[in-house]
Amino acid sequence: MEALLVIDVQNGIVEHGEFQEELAKIEKMILHFKEKGKPVIFMRHLDSVEESPLYEGSRGSELHESVKGYAEQVIEKRTPSSFYQTNLAELLDDYGVNQVYITGFMTEFCCLFTTIAAFDRGYQVTLIEDATGTTNNGETYEMADLNIRDFVGTVLHWSEVVDVVDFEELELP
Repeated sequence: MEALLVIDVQNGIVEHGEFQEELAKIEKMILHFKEKGKPVIFMRHLDSVEESPLYEGSRGSELHESVKGYAEQVIEKRTPSSFYQTNLAELLDDYGVNQVYITGFMTEFCCLFTTIAAFDRGYQVTLIEDATGTTNNGETYEMADLNIRDFVGTVLHWSEVVDVVDFEELELP
C-alpha cells in the first residue's frame, strides 16, 4: 500500500515564496491518492518561538488554503522529521503502508529528514522533487548558485535507495 505525505504546506511558508507550480503538483498528487482510496497524511510543523512564522496557534502555522480542505489526517511535529515523537509510523503500519511518496516544503530540512527517516524504517521512498519547495536559497547558505531542491534530489538519487522523480516522470500507483 502506498501513502502520500504532504509536509508543511503551511501559511508561514507558502506566503514567503512563489510556489504556485509546486502547490498545483501537490494538489494533483492529493487528488490522485484520494481517488484511489490511498492514505494522504499531512504534517504541520509547530514552533514555540513567537517570532517564528510557524508559531503554534498563529495563522502562519495553519495549513494553507490550497490543501486545507483535503486534510483529514494531520500530524503535528516539532522537528524536521515527521517520524520523530509522532504517531506517523504507527499510522502507516495501521494502513499497511510499505511505500511513501514525499511532497511539501522545506526541501532541505523537513522533506529530507522525513525521507531518510522513512527509509531507515524500511519504507520504499519516492521524493517528488518538483513537488517540494523551500523559502531558502543559495544566499541563505552562502553558495550563490545553489539550487537546493536539485541538490537534495541529486544526493538522494545518488544514494540509490530513494527514488527521486519529477512529477511528469512519476508513474502514479
